[in-house]
Amino acid sequence: MKKGQDKDAVLKDTLNAQTLEKLKMLKQDAVETEEKNRKEALVRKEEERRLREKNKSFEELLNESNLDWKKYKN
Repeated sequence: MKKGQDKDAVLKDTLNAQTLEKLKMLKQDAVETEEKNRKEALVRKEEERRLREKNKSFEELLNESNLDWKKYKN
């Protein structure tokens, strides 16, 4: 376990502060990009769902309806 701690300390010590800051910025950019892509995908899926709902045929709408014509029959 001590060897693992020594390796982490050695790697951190060998990187200068500027390189460490660049890596942190790259990580932050990657996280922001991933979040942006996730939100765009969510918006795209919602738009596709809305378009599918808008373009349904009368038969599809009737089949999805929970109205029962037998209730209104005299």
